[in-house]
Amino acid sequence: MLEDSAQDSLLDQEETLPTTTTAIHNPKKLSIIPLIFLIYFEVSGGAYGEEAAVGAAGPLWAILGFLIFPFIWSIPEALVTAELATAFPGNGGYVIWAHRAFGPFWGSLMGSWKFLSGVINLASYPVLCVDYIKLVFPLLSSGLPRYAAILFSTLFLSFLNYTGLVIVGYTAVCLGVISLIPFLLLALFSIPMIDPSRWISLGNQGVEKNWSLFFNTLFWNLNFWDNASTLAGEVEQPQKTFPKALFSAGLLTCLAYLVPLLAATGATPLNQASLGKWLKVFLEIGAVLSIIGLYEAQLSSCVYQLLGMAELGFLPQCFSVRSKCLGMLLEFASFLWLRRKLPTMKRPFKVPMKLPGLVVMCLIPSGFLVYIMSVATGTVFSVSCLVTLVTVVWYFVMRFCKSKRPTNVEDEGLEQVG
Repeated sequence: MLEDSAQDSLLDQEETLPTTTTAIHNPKKLSIIPLIFLIYFEVSGGAYGEEAAVGAAGPLWAILGFLIFPFIWSIPEALVTAELATAFPGNGGYVIWAHRAFGPFWGSLMGSWKFLSGVINLASYPVLCVDYIKLVFPLLSSGLPRYAAILFSTLFLSFLNYTGLVIVGYTAVCLGVISLIPFLLLALFSIPMIDPSRWISLGNQGVEKNWSLFFNTLFWNLNFWDNASTLAGEVEQPQKTFPKALFSAGLLTCLAYLVPLLAATGATPLNQASLGKWLKVFLEIGAVLSIIGLYEAQLSSCVYQLLGMAELGFLPQCFSVRSKCLGMLLEFASFLWLRRKLPTMKRPFKVPMKLPGLVVMCLIPSGFLVYIMSVATGTVFSVSCLVTLVTVVWYFVMRFCKSKRPTNVEDEGLEQVG
């Protein structure tokens, strides 16, 4: 159809242009330091939450998990993101990749699956933020004050995101530095009390290992490297900046997990009195700031994903207005198919492997994804199937509407590009 060929022409042009048309309208670009911390918050935000892995399988398995899992999941996902984000440096990220590899239908599905994941994450962050604040203000524990605090925090954090990506990026830098300081202090206080023999503990004898919780904790804490790809159109020199930012954020994330984990498991039981009440309060403040950073980074990714989907015609153009797991399997498949489909396409960053090696690289995390999906609850499957069904219906509704209005503003712009 006309719109499909026009979209392909637009995507072909993105292969050679450093930015999309949207980026031209916004002269302010995201530099490498803010991008590093946005990626850091997309993936991690700090060591909060990794203690579940220790409780589920013991210190040794938790340490091994955070040492090994980055190699079988995080690095492959980051390499895929680096290559495709630099080859298609436009807003929309993985939506563009699936669209270019398999067509608009799969691009639309990719966007819906990813957006559902983002919405679920975003819904949890204001609640977590209030849960930490209530430790200082018990009034927010229940009832109307709690709901009012959740509503206010959601509106306030969303307004901060509305001010622009550059402001959000530098806010992420400040939040990241402050939220990391408590863990650095905790590690320093723990050094005199560390007993390395505690690191090889398998946990309490007689307690059954909860492998489902263990692997889900690793997956949750080391996932979402691809989310920052939706911001590629807003990044300064994405062909050079993205690979460097991903590598730096990966190193920062691994250290942010391993250093506190080694300190806490090696020094447990800690002498809490020697740490002082001020450090406990500092940790709680760091947790709140970390959640704010997670919210801002996730919301930015979702916003620019919708913008990219609107530019491709999957959503109405109102979604492109500016202010002043199935998905991951499809993402890996898009990466491999684009290598086969477009072997000569210019890639500023290219994973130094041939297709068979790339298949092996993607098979390992794909197998882990299948395991994660197999242990999911019935509710997760039901919601995913419902969203997929709604997406399919919406896709054909949009195609029908566009076929009835072939001369609208969007199609005219696409025809000029073609």
